[in-house]
Amino acid sequence: MSGGLSPSAALGSLAVPSGDAAEGPLLDSARHEAAQVFAGVVEEISAGKTDFPLPGSGRTALRFAALRDVAERDLCAARLVEGHVDAAAILVELGASPPAPGERWGVWAAEPPGEGLMATETGAGWEISGRKQYCSGAHSCTHALVTAQTSDGKRLFAVETSAAGCQPVPGTWQALGMAGSDTPDVRFTKVPAVPVGPVGAYLERPGFQHGGIGVAACWYGGAVAVARTLREAARRHADPHTDAHLGTVDVQLQAGWALLEQAAAEIDRDPEDVAGGARVRSLRVRAFVESVCAHVLTHVGRATGAGPLCHDPRHARNTADLSVYIRQHHAERNLAELGALLARPEERR
Repeated sequence: MSGGLSPSAALGSLAVPSGDAAEGPLLDSARHEAAQVFAGVVEEISAGKTDFPLPGSGRTALRFAALRDVAERDLCAARLVEGHVDAAAILVELGASPPAPGERWGVWAAEPPGEGLMATETGAGWEISGRKQYCSGAHSCTHALVTAQTSDGKRLFAVETSAAGCQPVPGTWQALGMAGSDTPDVRFTKVPAVPVGPVGAYLERPGFQHGGIGVAACWYGGAVAVARTLREAARRHADPHTDAHLGTVDVQLQAGWALLEQAAAEIDRDPEDVAGGARVRSLRVRAFVESVCAHVLTHVGRATGAGPLCHDPRHARNTADLSVYIRQHHAERNLAELGALLARPEERR
């Protein structure tokens, strides 16, 4: 990552609306700050100053390292950057044009219980209506890839977020942790949409599993940021208990990064998942990195007490953000899936 990024300068004409009355100035401030960093990083990508190599390109470890570095700086911004570079990879993998300069993309593909989106074909093309939950960067993305139901099954579509019928739903993102990721519900009303790939292609492509590990690289960067407070405390005051916590955290972080680098090398050796191991790899890496983050949160908290959480706004925010973000891991549900795939390998394909 470039060390000279000036987010405010890079923001340019990006307009981030003021907070809704139901959200308040704290959420609006966090959202604006993350949007600034997001815009700056995307501008650097467009200018060739920052590189996020495509998964399976032979440089996947550099992609993970770039995501880690953004997350160590600002985990909410990393959530937005990860969405943009994931969208870029998806577009290439499914034969569409990559993001153009000045565009900021998100991937809005969560499918929790609820209304969801329905896509219908009209004489003029496709249009989407309904409500999509967890739309990160709803106020700062210019475009998004969204999953929607069609008469033939689930399909991926590209939309412009400036469309009149695409509106974030006020009051639907009340989070303290990851507040700046700006992840409300979005209401779609006859929004023009362009299909990206055939029915089912979004989930079936190997890149879906590779992208999930990219999210884990963001979690990892968030853990490094939280651990910084413990490292600084150990430097200021010699104490065997603090040192022991720092040693434990260091072991966890070293193991986590080693696994991410190993996963990157495996992806580069088999980007199309000919061997059929991508899902198992993704489940393993995400589960382990989530456990690393949980260990870091616990040991940093036990070693430093309430002080940094109460008096260091950046540390308090880093801790809250990481605690929320790692809940993208589905805990025992994902572990059960991993166990089933290991017990019955024939289910892998």
